[in-house]
Amino acid sequence: MRIGLKTFWILLFISVVLGCQNNDSTQTKTAADILGNPEYLAISYGGYRGNKRDIQPTLAELKEDMNILSAMGIKLIRTYNVHYTHAENALKAIAELKEEDADFEMYVMLGAWIDCENAFHREGVEPNHEAESERNPVEIAKAVSLAKNYPDIVKIIAVGNEAMVKWAASYYVQPEVILKWVNHLQELKKSGELSKDLWITSSDNFASWGGGGAEYHVDDLTKLIHAVDYISMHTYPMHDTHYNSAFWDVPEAENDLSKTEKIDKAMLRSKNYAISQYKSVVDYMKSVGATKPVHIGETGWASFAGELYGAEGSKATDEYKQAIYYKHIREWTNENNISCFYFEAFDEQWKDAKNPQGSENYFGLINLQGEAKYAVWNLVDEGYFNSLTRNGKTISKTYNGDLESLMQDVAAPSSKFESIELIEIEE
Repeated sequence: MRIGLKTFWILLFISVVLGCQNNDSTQTKTAADILGNPEYLAISYGGYRGNKRDIQPTLAELKEDMNILSAMGIKLIRTYNVHYTHAENALKAIAELKEEDADFEMYVMLGAWIDCENAFHREGVEPNHEAESERNPVEIAKAVSLAKNYPDIVKIIAVGNEAMVKWAASYYVQPEVILKWVNHLQELKKSGELSKDLWITSSDNFASWGGGGAEYHVDDLTKLIHAVDYISMHTYPMHDTHYNSAFWDVPEAENDLSKTEKIDKAMLRSKNYAISQYKSVVDYMKSVGATKPVHIGETGWASFAGELYGAEGSKATDEYKQAIYYKHIREWTNENNISCFYFEAFDEQWKDAKNPQGSENYFGLINLQGEAKYAVWNLVDEGYFNSLTRNGKTISKTYNGDLESLMQDVAAPSSKFESIELIEIEE
């Protein structure tokens, strides 16, 4: 079939345009496109396999993890600092995977660690919360460099992690420090040194964003809320099963329910507790005249713990409850176009290396043996991990996939009124 010259040029133009759109589809994705999009599930990622952070994941291990996360539907990961090689190597791993497969898609919320002078009692000196660490400018500069080197991957920079919340007594800073660095990064965007599409935030506890006590309601927080591109807030109902257990304890009206019914109702209350903290941040943001997206920078549920959250404590931690919380949170955030950097992808034993039963070691959806916990057993069954390995092991299911065996390690929360009766008997 012969076509005229005019028709030829029209068809050529259309093909070029369509080709550009296809080739640049991942290149042109911005934070605004990704955040709040249920097709871009987010997760917090460490990937440390050893019992200390000095043992950094290799490039091969990082690529292994990225393939596992991609199989899980994750397309956005969160890292926490740049003073180790972990974050930079994660970016290299993603870049190499993209070169190997044009359809591979993964983006990064790059964390820049911020802390105060003498944080963590450096050189035996008490932390000074009125001054910032000399390391902070170095951390920010490195984050800027990585964002410039990997503009197609780094879509967000988070200034600090739980850096303003006052229970972080070893390192917290005042809001003015976070504001200073957020403004600095926003100026780099205005000058063109950083992409205008790069979003800047700080990722912190819901209370630090105004959802808690009045001690956080200061002028610099208001300025910070107006300065960030969006708010990244944390909520952890699991921790409050010990510290603020009113929502967790089984009420008298539910005492005759079965174990699983008690748990299911407690986990629904946990979901609603998280939602209430999210809404408290939204309400405070609006009260200071701001309108910004609010996403969840962290929330999660440990699968095991001793002490406060385990069998001798609030009985909150096991794989069954973790799975219910994960399902609740993913459904709620997806339905409401909220990004949730679920904490976390893999167990990391360095977080509480001196306490093997510490809950911080067990927040992952996949354990250190390469076993998928109950929350993602379905992905194993459906073949999502076929041909993938971690540390040379195929991704199998915990408890050998035996739910009855798993449930033997699951306990219902205690009834509050029963606890009161027990105290009276002991007296």
